[in-house]
Parts: sequence; C-alpha cells; structure tokens
Amino acid sequence: MHNFATTLARLMAILGGLILTALVVLVCVSILGRGGNSFAHWDTIETSAPGLSAFLLGAGIGGVPGDYEIVEAAIAFAIFAFLPLCQLKSAHATVDVFTSFLPDRLNHILKAFWDVVLCAAILLITWRLGIGLMDKIGNGETTFILGFPKWWGYAASLIAAIAASIVALYCAYARSAAALRGTTATIDQEEAA
Repeated sequence: MHNFATTLARLMAILGGLILTALVVLVCVSILGRGGNSFAHWDTIETSAPGLSAFLLGAGIGGVPGDYEIVEAAIAFAIFAFLPLCQLKSAHATVDVFTSFLPDRLNHILKAFWDVVLCAAILLITWRLGIGLMDKIGNGETTFILGFPKWWGYAASLIAAIAASIVALYCAYARSAAALRGTTATIDQEEAA
C-alpha cells in the first residue's frame, strides 16, 4: 500500500505541476495580449503609427477568451492534485513551538491524531465535491464565455480529491498504527533518511 500511495501522490503532483505550468503560460499570454491590444488602441500609436495599430488589431491581438474560466476550473484541480503528496510528506503548515519540547512518542501520537483529523476533513470535502458534481451535471450550467459545462472542473477536482482521500486514509492508518506501537511510521522513516 505504501508504494501505491507514494506513486499516486507523486503522479498527482506531477500532473498538478503540469496543469499549473500551463495556467501560468495561459495567464502570461493573456496579459501580454491585453497589453498589446491596449498598446494598439493607444491614441499616440493610432495617430503616429496607424499601420502598426491596424496590423496588431487585424492580427487579433488581445486577451485569451475565457482565461478566467479556464483558470477557475483548473486551479481547483491543481490544488487537489498537490494535496496527496503534501499529506504523505506531512508538509502541511505546522506550528511546533510547544511540540518541539515534547518526547518523540507524544509527537508521533499528535501527528497521528492530526492525520486522522485531516483525513476526515479531506473525506468530507471529497463527499461534498461529489454532491456538487452531481448538482452541476443535473442543472446543465455552463461557463459564460467558453460555454463548457461547469461540471468538467468539478469532475477533474473530484478525481484529484479521491486520490487525496486514498493517500489521507493510508497516512492516517500508517501513522496511527505506528503511534500505537510506539514506533515511527514507515513514511516518516523514509523522510528522515
């Protein structure tokens, strides 16, 4: 199970990184296009270089249509895609001002407790995301500019949330079992090595 959870978490993080990179490129292209369009409509350019202005506008320079809609749908997927690796590596933001003075055994118990709590939260979010997906499929809502069904973004996010749920269940089990035995979890041993 450990190898499966690790592979799943890494694959989701790679996929999330690719999507996030594509979104960065999309936003940069859109911003440059909007800037170029504003430049072509600038009074000084329209009067001093009307040929350049006409060329730029004729080439269709401008923002990417529906860029906000694409970013809105894809960024949720990217966030859920990074969650499994973050959970596996215990890379969530923590404040250990008080726990750094506690014995290792108690720290393992606290880590296991918070893994169980976070697992429950991820399962709840996944469940509610599934209900939201069914609602979006049922009402046929589409985006305003591109007109693609809103449920596509929900479906992609749900796939990543299910992966996060699988990894969260594994982490909660592995760290809880190790804490009960009084040992370090396998996933934490690899991190320390």
